[in-house]
Amino acid sequence: MVSAHDLTKKFGELTALESVEFEIPDGEFVFLTGASGSGKTTLLRLLIRDLIPTSGSLQVNGFQLENMPKVKLPVFRRSIGTVFQDFKLLPDLTIRENVALPLEVRGINTQDINKAVNIALEMVGLSSKGLSFPSQISGGELQRVGLARAVVGKPKLLLADEPTGNLDPKTAKTIVKLLKEVHSYLKTTVIMATHNSEIVNHYNLRVFTLQDGKLIKDSQTGHYDD
Repeated sequence: MVSAHDLTKKFGELTALESVEFEIPDGEFVFLTGASGSGKTTLLRLLIRDLIPTSGSLQVNGFQLENMPKVKLPVFRRSIGTVFQDFKLLPDLTIRENVALPLEVRGINTQDINKAVNIALEMVGLSSKGLSFPSQISGGELQRVGLARAVVGKPKLLLADEPTGNLDPKTAKTIVKLLKEVHSYLKTTVIMATHNSEIVNHYNLRVFTLQDGKLIKDSQTGHYDD
């Protein structure tokens, strides 16, 4: 599913990631931890090919990203869902329209879009909010919409970049519980970047820890390191 070998990313003289190595098989759930500036967001941006490695190799869903031509980007990104800390919903669209957007861009027919959106909203418990606008629902509900939008196309890889960062502890636990349920239901590979030690320690799943751009820990049943 995801394979990195000697993965390095530099921005001028700054080394954001250095010689990172890992393998993630299909269907695994991985927490990505580390202090601010450790390289978590850089790694996630590389995984969606928003950035190109300076050196090394990175393979995702069978695509070799370091030398992949731009023409293949749309097809590659259809297999990836992304959940952001700041939601990134369009305020002038309803909840249904926001969730449907990735499928509309792909040219899916209306009947199939409606069916997929119904399933995604039901999955996150927001079937009754479809006609609401983002300004009319809570922060926790906004994040659930973001999750619905990320999974509506049944992605092979789901990336969550600090999805609980702006939420209260109770709501944060609900979001991670939903991520776990989506992971189990869709058999999707999940990589979740987080600073939430309580959540990481509760689930006892595989943990990557980055420090100064280096992968210093890869534990199959890990805990959060302060």
